[in-house]
Amino acid sequence: MKKILIATTALVATAGIASADITISGHASAGFYSGLSMKDAAAAYVGVIPTTAAAVTSATQAAATSGGALTAGSVAAPKASSTATKSTSTGSGTNNDELTYRAALTSAKAALAAGAALTGGSAKTDAELANLALAVTEAELNLAMVVSTAKKANSKSADGIYSNAGVDFTMTGATDNGISFSASVNIDTGSNEIDAGDFEFDGKDGGTAGLGAVSMTGTFGTLTFDQAGIDNLYSDATTHDVSYATTVGAVALTVGHSVGAAAADADYAKATSFSASTTQSGMAFTLTGSETAAGTSASLAMSYALNDTVTITADTDQVAGAESVQTIGASTTLNGVSVSLESANNSTWDVDLGYSAGGFALTYGVDETDGWTATATAALGGGATFAAGVNDEDSMYAGVSFAF
Repeated sequence: MKKILIATTALVATAGIASADITISGHASAGFYSGLSMKDAAAAYVGVIPTTAAAVTSATQAAATSGGALTAGSVAAPKASSTATKSTSTGSGTNNDELTYRAALTSAKAALAAGAALTGGSAKTDAELANLALAVTEAELNLAMVVSTAKKANSKSADGIYSNAGVDFTMTGATDNGISFSASVNIDTGSNEIDAGDFEFDGKDGGTAGLGAVSMTGTFGTLTFDQAGIDNLYSDATTHDVSYATTVGAVALTVGHSVGAAAADADYAKATSFSASTTQSGMAFTLTGSETAAGTSASLAMSYALNDTVTITADTDQVAGAESVQTIGASTTLNGVSVSLESANNSTWDVDLGYSAGGFALTYGVDETDGWTATATAALGGGATFAAGVNDEDSMYAGVSFAF
């Protein structure tokens, strides 16, 4: 009887499934690189770097002034940072994080010296002095870590070879009541990877299997779950855990949210971003925004096609805590030749040129700093593509990618 009941339950559970499919695809790439930015690879090296050394400083000062003992547990546990260097550079060539850690080390050493100099009834015990010495050691390690990470972030890779491959499984289905659902699983090798778009060396892939996004779509819209895998709609510098997309009249709306429990960076824990876009009388408008611990950021962009070849763009963008920036631009494409220009009120500008024909494409871009990039791609057929690039910093890559 028990077995019959289980079988009946299984039939009921699957009765609502109208269809299900599994699609398998693969990808691979290999080539040479030289002088690529180590920014992303440096972030992988960050093991224990707190956002600030204030915890170390306050703990050591409290121990020195109150006569209490400082233990390792009284210093806030360091946390991993999703970015190698958060602070801007100073004129001395030392970033603000490094200055903060140097100040913390100085404070810890002063507390130890003050404790050792006390005599009489206020003298520190051996245990208390040992704890003050521990605080100095912790501050030294934090400083060494942030200096090492900053050097990696600002350094360039040596010459090398990258090669990687992966398999992606995409599972889709639909219920009888019209709700479609999908999930993905990917398996990647542990070889070196590069980011050709940003001329960056990403380092060695984890070489593990991972679960991608799980989504459900119906008349209500699309609900997507992907822990720390959904881009912030205002800036892809952060990721969300869940997003919801729908359409209200002629307006497409999307909201993303970071739950925060497994956020890569606590600065963006519980971050929320949104996007709203619509097209009216040939003009496309897009409003994006993000709310994080740093404050609210927002951008309003407009695009208008004058004709089949010329498009005008404009936007205003304000990052939390900074002045707003207004940008205007224009682009045109004719007989395979494309030209794009942008200029902003903060004295920045970009000019991009391109040419494509018969599966072959060339691009060249330059900005106000005289920094330039040049790339070339060629479709080789059968899912293979050759790509090469070089920039003004003597960074280069050349290789082939495959889609299976």
